[in-house]
Amino acid sequence: MATRDEMANSFGAAAAAYEQGRPDYPVEAVAWLLEPAGAHPRIVDIGAGTGKLTRVVAELVAGAGAEGRGAEVIAVDPDAEMLGELRRSLPSIRTLIGTAEALGLPDESVDAAVLGQAWHWVDPVAGSAEIGRVLKPGGVLGLVWNIRDESVPWVARLTEIMKGSNAEQLMADGGPEVAAPFGALTARTWQWERPMTRAALSAMVHSRSYVITAEPAERERIDGEIAGLFDEIGAVGDATVSLPYVTHAFRAVKA
Repeated sequence: MATRDEMANSFGAAAAAYEQGRPDYPVEAVAWLLEPAGAHPRIVDIGAGTGKLTRVVAELVAGAGAEGRGAEVIAVDPDAEMLGELRRSLPSIRTLIGTAEALGLPDESVDAAVLGQAWHWVDPVAGSAEIGRVLKPGGVLGLVWNIRDESVPWVARLTEIMKGSNAEQLMADGGPEVAAPFGALTARTWQWERPMTRAALSAMVHSRSYVITAEPAERERIDGEIAGLFDEIGAVGDATVSLPYVTHAFRAVKA
C-alpha cells in the first residue's frame, strides 16, 4: 500500500478523472464559509486541484459585483498537472505552486483562505501558522469536504469496494482540528444529491488516491466489482443515478 505522502501527491496522474468525477461544492456551503470575509475579498484556495472549489468561490465573488473592485481569487496547489486542468476551465484565475505549509504569499495579504477536500493532507499546526500569516486580522479559514452518504446501502458497498479515504476517516474521528492563530471551528452540514452517469461514477472512483496508487491487480479487482455494482443500480450507458452527499463545512476567524 502507498504511503500517505505518495497518496497526497498522486492526484496529478488522474487530473482529468478528478475533474470529471468529483463534485463541485454547494453554493450555500461556500457562501457560509466566506461570510466573515467582507464585501470585496481577496481569497486563496489552497489545495485547489482542478478548481472544484475555486469555481464556486469565483462565481460568488463575481455574483456579488465585486469584480474589478479589489476582489481576487488565487488558486494554490503543489501539483502542476492539477493546476493545468484548473486553468483550462478557469483561465483568468491566478495560480501558484505551493502548499498550506508554504504558500508563497505576502503577510496579511488575503481576507479568506479556503481548502476543499484538502485539510486532511495538511499538518494542522504548520498549516494554521502559515495560513494565519497570510490572512489579514479577522480573516477567515474555511474547510469543506463532500463526503458520500454511506447510510444508503449501495453507497456503503461502493466504499467497501474502493476502500475509504483519509477524509472519511477524519470525519469519523470527529472532524478537523486547527491551531493558533485560530480558535474553535464552527461547523455546518448540507445534504444533497448529484446525478451521475456510469462514466462519471467510474471517473470518481479512479480519482481517489487509494485507487491511483494501487497495484495493477488491486485496480483490476476494483474495476470488476464496481462494474457489477453499477449494473445492479442501473448506471448503464447514459442513464443517471443519484449519488447522495453530505457536505461538511468548518470555519474559524483569525484571532
